[in-house]
Amino acid sequence: MSGHNRPLRVAFIHPDLGIGGAERLVVDAALGLQALGHHVDIYTSHHDPSHCFEETKNGSLNVHHIKPPFPRAVKGKFHILLAHARQLHLTGYLLSSRAPRYDVYFTRVVFYCHFPDKLLANGAFIDGNLKKKNTSLIKAIYRFPMDWLEEITTRQADIILANSKFTARVFKSYFTTINQKPRIVYPGINLSAYDAGIDPTDPDLHAIQSTRPTLISLNRFEKKKDAALAIKSFALLKDKLVNRPPLNKLRLVIAGGYDPRLEDNMLTLYSLIDLAKSHSLTFNVITPSSQNQVKIPPLNGMRPDPEILFLLNFTTSQRTALLHGRSTLALLYTPANEHFGIGPVEAMSCGVPVLACNSGGPTESIVDSPADQRTGWLVEPNEQMWAQTLVEIVSMSEADRMALSNRSKQRATSLFSMEAMASSIEDALKEVVGMGQVDSSFLVWVVMIFGFLLSYAIGPWVLAGLGWM
Repeated sequence: MSGHNRPLRVAFIHPDLGIGGAERLVVDAALGLQALGHHVDIYTSHHDPSHCFEETKNGSLNVHHIKPPFPRAVKGKFHILLAHARQLHLTGYLLSSRAPRYDVYFTRVVFYCHFPDKLLANGAFIDGNLKKKNTSLIKAIYRFPMDWLEEITTRQADIILANSKFTARVFKSYFTTINQKPRIVYPGINLSAYDAGIDPTDPDLHAIQSTRPTLISLNRFEKKKDAALAIKSFALLKDKLVNRPPLNKLRLVIAGGYDPRLEDNMLTLYSLIDLAKSHSLTFNVITPSSQNQVKIPPLNGMRPDPEILFLLNFTTSQRTALLHGRSTLALLYTPANEHFGIGPVEAMSCGVPVLACNSGGPTESIVDSPADQRTGWLVEPNEQMWAQTLVEIVSMSEADRMALSNRSKQRATSLFSMEAMASSIEDALKEVVGMGQVDSSFLVWVVMIFGFLLSYAIGPWVLAGLGWM
């Protein structure tokens, strides 16, 4: 091919290629562009074969793990400073003579905005407003150069994409100096991966099989994902179904990415287990078998075939089995104000009813009304309301369930396929390559260097002077 129709060399840069919605987006976008004939490489500062998606370790994608000389944190502090340092190390490698040259990122940049970091760090984004954390003056001083640097560097992108209308609105509201309006490119999924056959002899599948009717929740083990809502709702639902066999044997599977390096992941798992115990619900914690499997922390009271199964770092086969399982009745998507949320799309692609919070990205992916067009339910994050809605979901007739399943699959295929996402990203890449070489501005480089110096020099010294180091 020639001109803008030639295959492009594209580099994806992602700080931590683990298991999560952002990582799933990167993987599927890379696979989609490869399928369109482009050469794609992924560069990351962290890639653990025991905590990643299958495509990043089975040869489907070219993943380059550039190990940085910096830790993630020092005594639980300085996460953002060290994150910047790790990303600078990765960027430095890509700009060195050792690295290949690419059409996109080196000469021009397309930036896909998942959500502004300064909002993730400074508070919870609730109902269109930022609910700020009660932070000290020291924390404000620490964050200021980072937030400033985020905005000024994002402004250098030639094209900015956003994963939802919700994210785009937030972006424009809080990056006031950026005139460019983000284009909406919904994350897509590889639909064929969810229809792939599974090996019935796989021991990891036997570990999750049960005759119990099943509700599932797929999310990382993070406090902000609010899996506690699923457990509270489930406990109330069990009380409502106590005299309705076989629904009185209902179980809940909470599955997702778990990284023992992250304190939030460990504390979240422990708090969810304590919550299950407080409701007198039996539980078990399992992880797929592999040479690098995550060690399960010592726990008391675990039982086989429990009411709540915690599945750490599920495999692709386990995910497929849960979403296509005959006993699976619904997916519970618990995060409020989620930026997009790939979980509801995964469920819809498999024809599984979805219950999600009535805010953020799920309001764009899920159709709640009218009833004859419904693909899921959007409800306030209240356990009483969720439990009542779940009664309706698990009590659906077979005909109503089949009709909803067909609508869900059609919506997922038409709007959220990997092909649709890849095509939109390809259009942006071709447009940005057509802009030609970058007109390097001396002022931009001065500002960038000043920002990095401010971030990495002044911040630590301020904290050290106040006894925080």
